[in-house]
Amino acid sequence: MNGKIIAIAIIMITALFGAGLWYAQTRAYFEPVATAELVVTTASGDTLALAHSDFRGIDAASSPLRFRACFRLDAAALAVLEVAMPHPEPTPLIAPDWFDCYDAGAIGAAIADGTARAVLSVHEIHRGVDRVIAAFPDGRGFAWHQLNGTLEQ
Repeated sequence: MNGKIIAIAIIMITALFGAGLWYAQTRAYFEPVATAELVVTTASGDTLALAHSDFRGIDAASSPLRFRACFRLDAAALAVLEVAMPHPEPTPLIAPDWFDCYDAGAIGAAIADGTARAVLSVHEIHRGVDRVIAAFPDGRGFAWHQLNGTLEQ
């Protein structure tokens, strides 16, 4: 009987720890972002403001990589993206499931097949981290932070 109690206790503790870990990774540190100033960087290093609407974003103070955003761009903003510097290795990072406007897999696939265009928004927005913006021709836009590789040098 004592072995069953110990086994049940171990299972309960493991389940509680797992639930706590899941909550910490997917819910605890994320905060909604009401709006963000979005810019793009040109090949000459200048930054241009990117007008946007219908902004939804999340971020967390616990990591500079937790920023994700969804927004809409009009024709003028899409034209600004044409002069922006393409990002050499855009890699959309996965967002929590509850942030349903952002699908990293679909964005990455669209960038790979040329349906969406990814550009550099801000180099070194945090040490070793770039902000990347991807846009579709229909005006859907997405932004995220990703490592830029400068920490390895």
